[in-house]
Amino acid sequence: MLKLYHNSNVILKRYITEPGTHLADIIFEEAEAGEFTLTFSLWNIGEALEILDERRRRGWLTEEEFKNSVTFCADEITKLMRLRTLEITPIYASILTAAWKIIINHHIYEADAIQITTCTNTQSDILISGDEKLIETGTKIGTKAFHITRDEQKIKDFIR
Repeated sequence: MLKLYHNSNVILKRYITEPGTHLADIIFEEAEAGEFTLTFSLWNIGEALEILDERRRRGWLTEEEFKNSVTFCADEITKLMRLRTLEITPIYASILTAAWKIIINHHIYEADAIQITTCTNTQSDILISGDEKLIETGTKIGTKAFHITRDEQKIKDFIR
């Protein structure tokens, strides 16, 4: 079965309306229908919560919007895991140590290197992100990586 790796900003597009939300909705709904498996790292959940909290602190989300987003996210993650169409990978030492090499060789942030190594570790078919540097680096080292907004049609073609 096809496996799609999402980084934190793509996960958030499912719960906060912004560019890329429409495609994130399609992907999550098709995963729920059993069309493919979503994968992401346990790290992504914490990073997504951090971003939601920051948006709440800055006043970009009301307290109610924040709570609704967190609840929707938690409920959907639970449902997709129960359906076995979502795999959440812990941060293993082997993932961290593989990420170190990417950090040194490609000069990227640790979280981004972890995304690439987790995508590889889970044997995901593609990595979907909204981060240009992550896409560029992933592609350079042989990961099939697409940008959620710029490569929308390529992603749709790939999953169909």
